[in-house]
Amino acid sequence: MPQTNHPPKLMLLGSGELGKEVAICAQRYGCTVVAVDNYAHAPAMQVADESVVLDMLDGKSLKKSVRKHQPDYLVPEVEAIRTEALLELEASGFNVIPSANAAHLTMNRDAIRSLAAEELGLPTARYAYATSESELEEAVDAKVGLPCVIKPVMSSSGKGQSVARTKKDLKTSWKHALAGMRGDTPVVIVEEFVKFDSEITLLTVKQRPEAASSSRRTLFVPPIGHRQERGDYQESWIPHPMKPSVLKQAQRMAKKVTDRLAGPNGAGLFGVEFFIRGEEVIFSELSPRPHDTGMVTMISQQLSEFELHLRAILGLPISSIKVERPSASAVILANRAKADAPRYQGLEDALDIPETDIRIFGKPNARKWRRMGVALSQGKTLAQARNRAKKAAASIRVL
Repeated sequence: MPQTNHPPKLMLLGSGELGKEVAICAQRYGCTVVAVDNYAHAPAMQVADESVVLDMLDGKSLKKSVRKHQPDYLVPEVEAIRTEALLELEASGFNVIPSANAAHLTMNRDAIRSLAAEELGLPTARYAYATSESELEEAVDAKVGLPCVIKPVMSSSGKGQSVARTKKDLKTSWKHALAGMRGDTPVVIVEEFVKFDSEITLLTVKQRPEAASSSRRTLFVPPIGHRQERGDYQESWIPHPMKPSVLKQAQRMAKKVTDRLAGPNGAGLFGVEFFIRGEEVIFSELSPRPHDTGMVTMISQQLSEFELHLRAILGLPISSIKVERPSASAVILANRAKADAPRYQGLEDALDIPETDIRIFGKPNARKWRRMGVALSQGKTLAQARNRAKKAAASIRVL
């Protein structure tokens, strides 16, 4: 940790449910937390020492706030940030986690996909970019084919993502992508629809060079399987069964891309997503921060993904990463169009399920399909853990 005359200060750029867990972990290690987001009363703001409401795409306002608060660590937790400002701040001496370059390259899906496929040579689905509906049609005809997946280059939690199965679907998918985009970049990525056997997240930890031997700078959490609907995760489980040789492929690919993004000194946790098809491993996406599917680690092991992120950031030891029992998560979704100050019904039934816990995120309002909480369960088998988590999540209604 930096040698200062004050507790280490983290500034969270994004204050959703993942940021809330980061804030809690940081405070347990004696840190001060400033939570930033573009709306008031965001989940992490409810537990932080200070909070700031600002548009993080406004580079001038972002730099002004950072210089005012003088954090020891700038910790991006969302994509919608003016990352050029982070590059400037890092150049002037601020410590961006895991690096300003990682935040810059992963802010847009086009940059990280081009890096993975073209620079690093990782296997990916066929893809192209489009800035208009006509370009989208051309990309489908010339490069990608149907069916295809269309998503904004910058979004989160599946917003704006859809599958086009016919040419008639392209107009609707284009409008849906623009409606779900974050930021000010009207660009979509159109991808080949990959028929996969499973989809995994490989949480990859980069330790600071001074905190680990060269052979242990990169650590892996066992693979997390997950299922998505509407482009957003619905449930995840750990450890996902994989052939050792296939897992080794995924680990090699994850190390290659995180080495590039973290650079020689960057530290923190990355969520690297892959499609698995037989013996084939296909790179999908990457987040240089804790991953929503990784919320299952809050019950599966001693060091959750948030603990691992904080230990890596602060240069603290990580002795081992071990899943204690088969574990699963299932999201709790709002099922109404809109509700302010939402209430929750069914907690008693959910918590009556063996080896189950509930996290309500504390979002100030709800809208249909918004993720409001998560059920976490363990079991003797993955099937039992998954069934328990899904049953618990289904027991809770958002009112």
